Amino acid sequence: MSFNQLVADDFVVSADSITAGLWTDSEIPTITTFFTSSTQKNGASGNYYLNVFSNEATSSLEFAVTYGNQYGSGSELYNSTVNGKSYTSTIYGQYRSLVLGDENANFVFGGVTSSDFWAISVDRNRYKEGLFPGSTTLLISGSSGVISLTDNSNAVASVQFNDAGRVFQLVSGSAGTVFTGRNNQGYSDASGSYGWFLPDIATYLLNPRALGSLASGGGITLNPVTGSNSDDQNPNILYAAISSSDAATFTANSEETITSDYIFVRPRSSEYNYSENPSFISGSTGEVLFSSFINNPTTYITTVGLYNDTNELLAVAKLSRPLKKDFTKEALIRIKLDF
Repeated sequence: MSFNQLVADDFVVSADSITAGLWTDSEIPTITTFFTSSTQKNGASGNYYLNVFSNEATSSLEFAVTYGNQYGSGSELYNSTVNGKSYTSTIYGQYRSLVLGDENANFVFGGVTSSDFWAISVDRNRYKEGLFPGSTTLLISGSSGVISLTDNSNAVASVQFNDAGRVFQLVSGSAGTVFTGRNNQGYSDASGSYGWFLPDIATYLLNPRALGSLASGGGITLNPVTGSNSDDQNPNILYAAISSSDAATFTANSEETITSDYIFVRPRSSEYNYSENPSFISGSTGEVLFSSFINNPTTYITTVGLYNDTNELLAVAKLSRPLKKDFTKEALIRIKLDF
């Protein structure tokens, strides 16, 4: 067996972005039916979030919706003697730590600071790495109509980042195309954007102020209930707005970066022309069986093994068909490793 030492010029690294349908079953990009579980809603976790499924059998969890409020409004207090500490304040604090990384920071949607938000978190089983910017179309229905939301990733020159990765504004639009009727940016300066799209953690944060302000502009009326000591079931308000028969469309794709390591193996004309295969040499004497193979040997390359410096086999590459090799031929074999 013979070896060739690989050098830096023999390696090339390439990265490609692969997109796919996000949702369960056939991995389609759009779901149009939504269901929830009354058992989950009425259980302990129902105080925090509401799971949403794509079929009534509740076997296909797609995403969860929740509501966070900085001051604890919109849900019952943990302790009636401790004001402001409730399920919604816990949700707000969790997302603030995850997204902003600072317990004193505020959510600013399109230049407007917000003390509350709705959140849509896609189930982790639906994607491998993140969501594909520019693929979202989310319809939300209210008493005055339906609004279509997308992210503005195709309309910005530079990308903003925070502790959750990339940040894009949610605007009125479809599949990455911004409807520029509202100040040519897809939302109103007065109420801010419709929220944030955080593709790297597969999360949408919705701005209640922007959604509620659409009533005066011919859009929807969608406001959370913020009673200080009552369970106002705000996640259910958003769920009803998404699952309404007038809306019932949620489109998004997943995105995954596949890194490929290309390794180029180059058997030169003077190399790999002899073999230790039993058909090539005598097992008893070690002599070449056929005299013609002494000065004009012919071999066929079928496999390439990749070893480390201690001669441990790390990977095996199989050729699609045997490659003829003799002193008159050189070969270039490209090996692709995906990871």
